[in-house]
Amino acid sequence: MTLPRLVALDIDGTILDHDERLSDRVRDAVRAVAAGDSHVVVATGRALQGALPVLDRLSLLDGYLVCSNGAVTVRLDPAQERGYEVVSQRMFDPTPALELLREHLPEALYAVEVLGRGYKLTAPFPDGELTGEMQIVPFEELYAEPAMRVVVRSPAHTPQQFVDLVNRVGLHGVAYSVGWTAWLDLAPDGVTKASALDAVRSWLHVDPADTLAVGDGRNDIEMLTWAARGVAMGNAPQEVRAAADEVCGDVVDDGLADVLEGLLAAGGARS
Repeated sequence: MTLPRLVALDIDGTILDHDERLSDRVRDAVRAVAAGDSHVVVATGRALQGALPVLDRLSLLDGYLVCSNGAVTVRLDPAQERGYEVVSQRMFDPTPALELLREHLPEALYAVEVLGRGYKLTAPFPDGELTGEMQIVPFEELYAEPAMRVVVRSPAHTPQQFVDLVNRVGLHGVAYSVGWTAWLDLAPDGVTKASALDAVRSWLHVDPADTLAVGDGRNDIEMLTWAARGVAMGNAPQEVRAAADEVCGDVVDDGLADVLEGLLAAGGARS
């Protein structure tokens, strides 16, 4: 048995716990897999500026990074001035979705991601939820030009109330996923972590059967079903665990390390 040639890993709730702690076991296991013939590709809902520091902590300095739930893919390259180059950026017109959501969520917080910088937003989000530069703008400025990712946050709703409301609204023409809190990500239609990873897989000439993905969020469901072996974290919601081929331990118990160490023990790096 050999390691999968492409190993796709979510960040929050998978690599990092919800306090952004990176355990020594997880760090060492990720580095050991990357040191072999496997391509470790981090695939996250985080914006680019929020994902890059995590890759630094993992010592992943080359290869590919999928961020913004698949809307942005970069090739990591230490020789580049910024340490990366953008190889894919998918955009869409968020106007219809934003106007529809504002009808049902007039008190919600809205933000549009600005690549590599931060966000334009209608009001401050709870501390620590967004990274980078923050620019408060009128609602209409959010859709003054095409966007790659829109975030909607409703602190007044429970996660389940928010899920129910979003389902009732009936969004069309966009890809969307609901987070752990009352948080909604909007992306171009058809754009997910899975769609971006499949492009990376093709660029790397990896067979679809030689892929593994590990994640914990609703935005990981497509990725888990895309991979030949999809592993849900033990802390994942039921619908995420149901979409996976198997379930590992909780993030606080280093569930990801269990998976990666199992691969290393069973097959080691390819020769």
